[in-house]
Formats: sequence, structure tokens, C-alpha cells
Amino acid sequence: MAKTKKQQVFEAAAELFMEKGYMAASMRELADRVGLIQASSLYNHLKSKEEVLRKICFDNAEKFLIGIGEVEASDTSPTEKLKALIRLHIRIAIDDPTSVTVFNDEWRHLSEHYLQDFLAKRKDYEQRFKAIIETGISQGAFKAVDPNIALYTILTSVRWIHYWYKPARNISLEKLESDLFTLLIQGLEN
Repeated sequence: MAKTKKQQVFEAAAELFMEKGYMAASMRELADRVGLIQASSLYNHLKSKEEVLRKICFDNAEKFLIGIGEVEASDTSPTEKLKALIRLHIRIAIDDPTSVTVFNDEWRHLSEHYLQDFLAKRKDYEQRFKAIIETGISQGAFKAVDPNIALYTILTSVRWIHYWYKPARNISLEKLESDLFTLLIQGLEN
């Protein structure tokens, strides 16, 4: 199915934001990328440059929130839930590295109202992730470490994947997951 012009604009904007950063990207450059003669023509497809940033940030936040909801609802051990969350981060990063780069690096440029909403979603996700770690600690599945340290160590450890992973690296997705499970979960398990 052919992409609409609006989809093309959003994808081109994500690429431009990833390459130059949100603040340095101009509407003129975006218009050039999607083959529009005038930057003003973009406003037929979007309200503002920030609309694109909001869509990227909130669409990705929603993917993570839906994913953690599914993990929480699963009838599995804290170790399996942690594996599922690491897998979630890997899959989202590999499926759309461009928008994940913008999501991770450019969210700070959201205007105040949207920024507060985005940060609330992020905090909700982190608290729910930490609760899974805390459950693992209380059940004796994980070492009695500070859950915040465990949380941010794991999140930081998966944040680079969208920059690094390329099929040409000759590492399978399964091997990537397995190595991360070994490094991150075995260090936490009792």
C-alpha cells in the first residue's frame, strides 16, 4: 500500500530530526526531502514542526506502555517479565531506529504542556518496570540491590541498540537478546 503524503512527511521529518536534531532541522529542508516546492506546502499536511516531534514521542511512548501492560498481564516469573521487557526495547529499537533515536534524544524540545505529559508517561513506565524488579527482589529471584540502580542500568544498557544494530553486523536478533539477557539478568539473579 502506498504511503500518504502525510506519512512521507512524518518519516522524512524523523530522519531529518535524527540527522540534524530537532532544533537545527528546518521546514525548508523537510519540504525539500518530501519533494515539495515550497515549505509553506507542508502546512497542508501538518500544523507545525512540533506536531511531528509530538507524534514520534507519543507514538513510541504508547508502544512501550502497551508492551509493559502485556508483560504485566502475563502469568510469568519476574525473570521472564524482565526478559520480555528487554526484548520489547530491542524490538522497538530495531523495528524503527529512526523514530526511536528522535524519541530518545529530542523529547526535551516538546513544549511545556506536552513535555509534562510525556514525562508523566515515562515516569509511569519506569515505575511499572521497577515494580517488576521489586517483585523479583521480594520473591528472592533477584539479588537485594537498589531497584532504581537495577532499573536505570537496564534502561541505559538497551538505549544504544538503535544506533548500533544493523543486519550487516552478522549478529542475529536472538544472539543480541541472549547476550543482553546474560549480561543484565544473570547479574541480577540470585
